[in-house]
Amino acid sequence: MRGPDVPAKALDARALAALAANPGCRRRAILDGAGVDKARLAGALGAPSGFGQSQFALTRGNAFEAKVKADGGAELLRLAHAHLDPGAAAPEGAAVPDLSAQGPEGRTARTALALREATRAGGWTLLDHPMLALDVAGSLAFLEPDAVVVHPDGAWSVVEIKSFPMLDGSADPAKVGAAARQSAVYVLALEEVAARLAAAPRVHHRVLLVCPKDFSNLPAGRAVDVRKQRAVTARQLARLTRIEEIAGSLPEGTCFAPDRPAEELTAAVAAVPAAYAPECLSACELAFHCRERAREAGAVTRLGRPLRAELGGLATVEDVLAAARGERGDPDDPAVAALRRAAALRAEALRAAGRTADPLDAAPAEVAGCP
Repeated sequence: MRGPDVPAKALDARALAALAANPGCRRRAILDGAGVDKARLAGALGAPSGFGQSQFALTRGNAFEAKVKADGGAELLRLAHAHLDPGAAAPEGAAVPDLSAQGPEGRTARTALALREATRAGGWTLLDHPMLALDVAGSLAFLEPDAVVVHPDGAWSVVEIKSFPMLDGSADPAKVGAAARQSAVYVLALEEVAARLAAAPRVHHRVLLVCPKDFSNLPAGRAVDVRKQRAVTARQLARLTRIEEIAGSLPEGTCFAPDRPAEELTAAVAAVPAAYAPECLSACELAFHCRERAREAGAVTRLGRPLRAELGGLATVEDVLAAARGERGDPDDPAVAALRRAAALRAEALRAAGRTADPLDAAPAEVAGCP
């Protein structure tokens, strides 16, 4: 589906967290499952996206991560001891096993072996960029957390290193929330590894978030409880339609290779239903393309999921306006009744203001706005 000579784009935890946040989007599910590079696809469709990190942010983040892991991860382990397991012995002379292997499958197996050996050995162990695997709707995703710490009692903890600052012990709640959702994916993958061991070790649901302290480049730590994010992500991933079911419903020969003609790509993408919402603009490379199609169709989803939920079976702006005017819809439907009541109040307010034009008489595109 991605083309015979196009390498697969691996799923990462950030993509899985976004996929779990919008499980009804079959388009994203099939594209991610097939390893399609959505950024290149968006460019080929004529709707390039600015989604992603800048090169400056990546360079800064890599430099900070290297500083945190210097000297065998001494500072990182000190933060893990202070924030996750202060009752344990101090992490002196911790083990840092070599996790290098051939390919993602080999690295995944090497990580599982290192985790098992560290659990049996006791003491502190730091796994730098381990490789984990997680089944997502029938497709295997390989995930690479920043680090995993094995505690002296054999428990495992995820470490997430970010370059946004922690000011006076607190960081931007939105960024912390995104980091928590990403870490929850790693926790799920670690739990699958632990479940395959004879005596399954405990996987901590509190992860260590490491950020620069204030305006310096010194690392600061904070324990973040991801139980809620883990439960939501597990539930949403379980609800995803399996990849083979989506693929089976597509026309024969459907291909998303970015070198195909734009018309062919547009038809291929249109063959898979999407579930666009404004939140997609910060989470998906195809958001601009899907937004334009939602505008063309007059879909109310582009106005936000909360509003879409309130409108029930009214799926387009045209349906909403017709229901408000009394031309369509069941009067006993709560959404229809609320719209007609709102329309009556609007008309009354316009009459009181001496206006004769009613916004409900305008074209749907003029009334809907453009989120």
